[in-house]
Amino acid sequence: MKKIILIGAMSLMMFACKTSSVTNTQLDRKSEVAMKGNWVISSVSYPGSEYIKVNSFEIADSKCFEGSAWKFVSNNNKGTMDLTNANCAAFSSPITWFVNKEGQFVLKVLNAGEKAKKVRNGYILKVANQTESSFQLIDKINVGGKLTDVVYQFQKTN
Repeated sequence: MKKIILIGAMSLMMFACKTSSVTNTQLDRKSEVAMKGNWVISSVSYPGSEYIKVNSFEIADSKCFEGSAWKFVSNNNKGTMDLTNANCAAFSSPITWFVNKEGQFVLKVLNAGEKAKKVRNGYILKVANQTESSFQLIDKINVGGKLTDVVYQFQKTN
């Protein structure tokens, strides 16, 4: 009898010590379904934006994302993003994305024809203030040794 209890306790400890990552956690389907559709980034804000430039998603200056169009398809976690700001270079790309149970938005920007599993780099942002017609994605950046929030404000377009 003691052996069974010891084995049970050891297996319980193994599962209790299990680590998880943002990519293998359960999905927040409610948040994902609420994001389904077409969106535009109405603003990008962060403290000190008049003094520092942020290269968002290693694509362009954060201000180039204002007015960008995003499409989120919740049943397969795919979509597109299109930068159309007249003062910036145009950019268009397919994306994959999901929201995990911790409220983290995980994004991969793909090249045309590229499979998401081949892309090793992605971005993790926090989902905040989600309503039927708007939500925010919040990124953390290091500015002079201090973590600063970059807030991408999304508005539904249809």
